[in-house]
Amino acid sequence: MPNSYHIRQATATDIPVLMQLAGATWGPTYRRILSEEQLDYMFEVIYSREALEEQMRQGQTFLLLENEGVPVGFASFSVKDEQAALYKLNKIYLLPQEQGKGGGKVLLEAVEERVKKLGAKLLDLNVNRHNPAKGFYERCGYQVHLQEDIPIGPYWMNDFVMRKAL
Repeated sequence: MPNSYHIRQATATDIPVLMQLAGATWGPTYRRILSEEQLDYMFEVIYSREALEEQMRQGQTFLLLENEGVPVGFASFSVKDEQAALYKLNKIYLLPQEQGKGGGKVLLEAVEERVKKLGAKLLDLNVNRHNPAKGFYERCGYQVHLQEDIPIGPYWMNDFVMRKAL
C-alpha cells in the first residue's frame, strides 16, 4: 500500500464523513446513467444519516480510505450467504479527483483481505450495467455472474452481479 494511504474501519461517529464522501461521489458516478430524480431519491434512501446508521446496525462494515490523513473514499461489505462463504461488497466510492491513482485498488484489496480473514471464499458486488467501473472490476479479477433488476422505491437499479473467488 502506498505510504500516503491509510485504511481504517469507520464507526457511527464517521457517518458525517461518509455522507460528505457519498455526496461528492454520487452525482459524478451516476449523473450520466440515472435521472436527477432517481439520483436524489436513491441518495436519500441509501446515504441519509438514518440509513447509514441502519446499515451499520445490520452488519455492514465500513472502511475509510485516507490519503495523507484526508478521507478520500470508502467501502462497505457484509455477509451475503454464510454457508456459501459468500460476502458482498455493498459500496466502494472514491472522490473523482482521486480516481485513477490506485486508491480504489488499495481499498478493494483491503476489503478482499478482511473478508478472507472472516472466512469468505467468494466476494460479490453489484455494478450498474452502464457504469464504466465494470472495467475496473474486471481488471481486478471480477467476472459477471448474473444480471438483476432491483426495485428502489419507484425506480430500478439495473445491475450486473460480479463475483471473484478469493
